[in-house]
Amino acid sequence: MAASTEQISLAVEFSGGLEMLFSDQRLHSLSLPARDKDGKPTTIAFLIEHLCQNVMNDTRKELFVLEDHLRPGILVLVNDADWELEGEEAYELKSGDNILFVSTLHGG
Repeated sequence: MAASTEQISLAVEFSGGLEMLFSDQRLHSLSLPARDKDGKPTTIAFLIEHLCQNVMNDTRKELFVLEDHLRPGILVLVNDADWELEGEEAYELKSGDNILFVSTLHGG
């Protein structure tokens, strides 16, 4: 079966200092494939990997991910709801979703 060319459009925001890892840009409008390479719906886990590989220009990826998972201390909101209510990394992204990553850790 050929890979789907269907795309989903998302708004991805960074706050709490995370924007410095993403070219000091708070809001990113992204287009992602609706399905991953295995034909499964695109999830937040896929989005996090995509952000690290294609959007983040900073070399300090460990400030965003540890061992391929989002670093502890980063709050994620999916359409203004805590991602813990939405299934965390397993949440299936939909066109029009707004994903907000907020660092709750502050250097001092």
